[in-house]
Amino acid sequence: MSENVSAAPAQDPKDAVPRSAIDDEDRLRPEFVDRVLNAVEAGEDATARELVEPLHPADVADLIELAAQDEREGLVKALAGIVDADVLAEMNEHVRETLLDALGPEQVASLAGQLETDDAVAILEDLEEGEQRAVLRAMQPDDRAAIEEALTYPEDSAGRLMQRDLIAVPEHWQVGEVIDYLRSGEELADDFWEVFVVNPTHHPVGTCKLSSILRTSRATPVAEIMQADQTLIPVDMDQEDVALRFQKYALVSAAVVDDAGRLVGMITVDDVVHIIQEEASEDVLLLSGAGEEGDINEPVSESYRARVRWLMANLLTALVAAFVIRQFEDQIARLAILAVLMPIVAGVGGNAGTQTLAVTVRALATNQLTGSNRWRAVGREIRVAILNGLTIAVLIGLGVTLVLGSAALGGVIAAAMLINIIVAGFAGVLVPLTLERAGADPAVASSVFVTMITDSMGFLAFLGLATASGIVG
Repeated sequence: MSENVSAAPAQDPKDAVPRSAIDDEDRLRPEFVDRVLNAVEAGEDATARELVEPLHPADVADLIELAAQDEREGLVKALAGIVDADVLAEMNEHVRETLLDALGPEQVASLAGQLETDDAVAILEDLEEGEQRAVLRAMQPDDRAAIEEALTYPEDSAGRLMQRDLIAVPEHWQVGEVIDYLRSGEELADDFWEVFVVNPTHHPVGTCKLSSILRTSRATPVAEIMQADQTLIPVDMDQEDVALRFQKYALVSAAVVDDAGRLVGMITVDDVVHIIQEEASEDVLLLSGAGEEGDINEPVSESYRARVRWLMANLLTALVAAFVIRQFEDQIARLAILAVLMPIVAGVGGNAGTQTLAVTVRALATNQLTGSNRWRAVGREIRVAILNGLTIAVLIGLGVTLVLGSAALGGVIAAAMLINIIVAGFAGVLVPLTLERAGADPAVASSVFVTMITDSMGFLAFLGLATASGIVG
């Protein structure tokens, strides 16, 4: 007679952490951070360790990042034994780089050796070349060989992202042999969700979920339960394309193959989550001209170099708009209200262009916008621009007419607004498409060109129509 056993509810990782440390949004409470830092400053290292001990490695990394730069070294020393390889793997790369500079090659090698290959590569690839070589010399031969191989692949590629530790079995095995192999004392991967099936030349021919293996009789050939259709990731594929494949096909893990089609590693969804966040943040920052990283822990000199070049580019495009305004200098002098109203036309047009630009860049980044639907997408954005333009034109036209008592001026600004918003729609979609076809990253330079077009066209349309209509005496 079977007995009903109720499964214990899964424990939230936060349940093990005092509520005084973490708030409802999984952030460290400011008062908790202050308690830890005050304990370190007072020399009460044991108290600091007692407070931090229950935290997840990601929260410990957050704690170090929240500390001021001159407090971090003392905090890390006080938390000796807690700040381990897992904490370094979760840490912001700028903060991590500063801490690693204070460690010797042997210490860095020891920490890197405790990590999965992809996490170890993420730590070492940011080091100076001389420091990197010193750390590699101090590592165990097997670890060193795996990391050196990973570093030969292009940056941000699947080869850098993949893990070498995986489970692969021959296609002629039976389920019982696989189970015995997984239970053997051999050194195997610690975390995996599926077993890769390979042929004698080590080419992947299928995958088996662990659930399928555990629920199938031992005498069943692996070839009968494996899933032959699988998503293979080329070793040189860009990490953004890897993330898109995981998202599109709802993958938990995927095999990575070399140029000959041999299995060389695997990528798991936990790695891809970081990539999706990283790529999304990068596109937003590039659109704003804040550089690829735009991190609050980034050194001031690097932030300055990343941002100032785009401000200089914006200065040049602003001069184009200023040139347009100068052509109508006499008209503005005769009717000063034009100077008050023309920034409205340019500003609203710029915002409309930014909206379309953001939608287009996102669609390109997620492969929603391709050669198959390019012109359909252009048509859609133009229809949206026309509707928006008509709505805003009517509102601004009526407002100017009622407030200033000039129907002619209201009509001019309404027409200029409609023209500029439609132009903004064209620019917001065609500029990134043109850059993408030219092989450039549309997130990098699109905003500069779109701003120039909407500002210049806004001033030109408004001042030109005002001149042509004869309202300027």
